[in-house]
Amino acid sequence: MKNFTIVLIMTLLPLTAIKAQNPNREKLDAYRIGFFTKKMNLTAEEAEKFWPVYNDFQKQRNELQKEKINNIRDFNQNEGTLSDKELTEIGDNLINTFSKESELAQIFHKKLKELLPPAKVIRYYQAENQWKAQLLNQLQENRPAQRPNQRF
Repeated sequence: MKNFTIVLIMTLLPLTAIKAQNPNREKLDAYRIGFFTKKMNLTAEEAEKFWPVYNDFQKQRNELQKEKINNIRDFNQNEGTLSDKELTEIGDNLINTFSKESELAQIFHKKLKELLPPAKVIRYYQAENQWKAQLLNQLQENRPAQRPNQRF
């Protein structure tokens, strides 16, 4: 257990500057680490290898998500003034980010297979789905009830 605590501290140190800006983010990240570690049944040695790879993957995936959001925002804000060429470019940019996400997922999967036994790789994907579902449920529970005539 002592080794596991050390691994968690080492994993969290690089994110300290970001988390200092948002204490809720720090709590969420700590909870995420515990959630994945438990669901995947990671040993201290596996966790020490897994978390830097996972964090790098998440960082790259978040950058691709930002690209998609920027393209969609550009479309939403300028739809009426964009030429067909510009609209085509936005569409092409969007599909390219989907392709990049797929490539990134394949690279991450390959790295996971090098770090973890096959059963724990599958447990990662299960944990990822459970994590997303749990976050969505939490958001829905915390969302104030909308009135029937309110629009999204």
